[in-house]
Amino acid sequence: MYGLWNNLKTVLLMSGLMGLCMAVAYALGGPHAMVYGLMIGGIMNVLAFLFSDKIALMTVRAVPVDRSEDPVLWDTVQQLAIKAGLPMPRVYISPAAAPNAFATGRSPRHSAVCVTAGLRQLLTDRELEGVIAHELAHIRHRDILISTIAAIVAGAITWLAHIAFFVGPIGSDRNRRSNPLVMLLILILAPLAATLIQLAISRAREFEADRAGARLVGSGRPLAQALAKLDAASKRFLLPVPDAQANMFIVAPLTGSDVAKLFMTHPPVEERIARLNAM
Repeated sequence: MYGLWNNLKTVLLMSGLMGLCMAVAYALGGPHAMVYGLMIGGIMNVLAFLFSDKIALMTVRAVPVDRSEDPVLWDTVQQLAIKAGLPMPRVYISPAAAPNAFATGRSPRHSAVCVTAGLRQLLTDRELEGVIAHELAHIRHRDILISTIAAIVAGAITWLAHIAFFVGPIGSDRNRRSNPLVMLLILILAPLAATLIQLAISRAREFEADRAGARLVGSGRPLAQALAKLDAASKRFLLPVPDAQANMFIVAPLTGSDVAKLFMTHPPVEERIARLNAM
């Protein structure tokens, strides 16, 4: 049922992106331009489904690693994947100093786990195991597709709003008077709508991934200790990723934008730690 609900949310997000593209096309060029919006929306949906994982990994400049480059990380992912009954995901490391991690991909067979260089330096092997178990829980629950597509859709909302604001009406309707107040509201409300999409994904999935990850390693303590370290460090190190992608990470990254602070896509770390310690 959990996976079915995630699939439904994915369909709704992709349908919303299609409708948004058509609405912007109508605003810029009138009814005749909606067919172009339909085409653009279709292309964006295909790209989001097939390449959202690659886009997310490129954002943090992640590179694939094999066992010879990081045997501890590789063995941890492999052993926990076997224990969880999952195919071995691809393993990536980002050079970012901000300690964090995320999983991405459109399915368990097309998944990847990425950790930052800062995380590798900060956590013990046991704490790393807790973090990887959390990310594998997202893969098992099929959270990763909904998260990565939500990031693409949220980014597209802001991008399309900027186009609508700065380009304005075109084509045969170019001479019609556009309402500057409406266009300004679009520009202001677009980032808000993008963030609300992240909240719609539900912060409850982080609690569920924490619980499942703790069960996978046999204790909630390793992940609780890792979250405490990651939360403290994430407030000092900037991770330059779009606000739209903040929901993908194990702890909310410091992105340099105030928007992410207004609507947190993650539950409070203190509450997550308390629940894990209670296990």
